[in-house]
Amino acid sequence: MRLRVDLVLQVDDEDAVTSAALARIADDGDMTDAERLPARNTVNEDAAEALAYLVDPFNLVGDVPGVELQQASWSSEQIDYDPDSPEWDLDEVDGYEIYDASDKSDEQDEQGDAGNEGKTDN
Repeated sequence: MRLRVDLVLQVDDEDAVTSAALARIADDGDMTDAERLPARNTVNEDAAEALAYLVDPFNLVGDVPGVELQQASWSSEQIDYDPDSPEWDLDEVDGYEIYDASDKSDEQDEQGDAGNEGKTDN
């Protein structure tokens, strides 16, 4: 089974992201010293790469019963995000409907208003 997840994040503190990634690299027991230097250089040069070091797909599904992660790939990149642009319409991606938490609250407000039509307080 394949699960696709697209996230658009706003990074308000690139230094904090970079520092956290450098700490993760320093604490990674599976990484050799020869691997650490290029990893540190990459993280220091690009906050998007730093973010990619902090995201772990296993954490997304590690606690899901009956699921074992077989393979994962992910990347991070700097983008210009305009939520009003049709290019960023997340209602449908590749034929799949997208869940937007803000839509749910709007829908509940509309249903709540519609359910109160014609009613008056006594």
